Amino acid sequence: MRLTIQPFTVHKRFPLTISRGTTAKNTNLWLKIESEGIEGWGEASPFSVIKENSINSEQLQQELTPIIPSLEKFNPLQRQDIETVLLESNLHSSLQAAIDTALYDWLGKKVNLPLWKLWGLNGDRLFSTSVTIGISSPEKAVERVRNWLNFMDVKLLKIKLGSKDGIDADKAMILAIRQATPHLPLTVDANGGWRLKEGIEMSDWLAKQNVKYIEQPLEVGDEGNLPQLYQRSPLPIFVDESCFKSEDIIKLSPYIHGINIKLMKAGGLSEVMRMIAIAKACKLQVMYGCYSDSSLANTAMTHLAAYADYLDLDSHLNLIDDPFQGISLKQGKLMLNDLPGLGVGMKSV
Repeated sequence: MRLTIQPFTVHKRFPLTISRGTTAKNTNLWLKIESEGIEGWGEASPFSVIKENSINSEQLQQELTPIIPSLEKFNPLQRQDIETVLLESNLHSSLQAAIDTALYDWLGKKVNLPLWKLWGLNGDRLFSTSVTIGISSPEKAVERVRNWLNFMDVKLLKIKLGSKDGIDADKAMILAIRQATPHLPLTVDANGGWRLKEGIEMSDWLAKQNVKYIEQPLEVGDEGNLPQLYQRSPLPIFVDESCFKSEDIIKLSPYIHGINIKLMKAGGLSEVMRMIAIAKACKLQVMYGCYSDSSLANTAMTHLAAYADYLDLDSHLNLIDDPFQGISLKQGKLMLNDLPGLGVGMKSV
């Protein structure tokens, strides 16, 4: 098989601010695997959960290039051998995700089935996704909510908290959104922006604001305080940055209610499916999230939507120049198509 990689830059319609900073654009990698005249596609989106460990697409490309020859000797059906090479090479998880996704896309096209049908899942229905409101002033947050409402039929709002100005700023933002949209349920993602004391206070307060759950209340490295928060919080607690792969789930499961699985963190659809199985065995809820991913990566995750309790796959909806088309928006929900593989193609100009 032959591998090629191509960078592409996408720009956000509205820049997104979280507790770790603001992003307005992102350069991702489009990876293609070609064999037997069939092309499989995958995407690698650079991300970091700690500022000191940030990585960009150029670094990802440099990391992947030396091992391409060792991958190209395989047939796309030799998944176990390919996965061994990826693990031994210690590739960044987003690169592993791109390759694994491309292999599944290739396989679906080879057998002429969409992945959801290949896996025997329900993919012929609509899937609700939350839409994200970044950290901002109360006025700008309400304006962003209205922009989303003008764009689609919003079912669930995800509010980013953990403001550098403290929890009073977080509360002011929630109150403004709640006043503007009293009917819409909310979820909250602090992206590790709180300490234990703040997490306890905010969980008590947010429980009165029609909030469904809190995501990543404590920073990475502070997982030792999760048991206390778990005991005190009236709201379910989900983890994101604290949970990358399957092995993280077991040790966290006694102190959480759910996990956020992201394709780029997990390192591919194969690991996503392992994480789903372990989470369900631990009686945890599952949500899918994204970074600055295009329709390519978000479509890949939507093929597994039947397993999810919550979807937060909205990054492609905030892009003004997404080069791909796959999942579509209907009645404010995500809809897969019936094309083979991922069902992703290039947007017509």
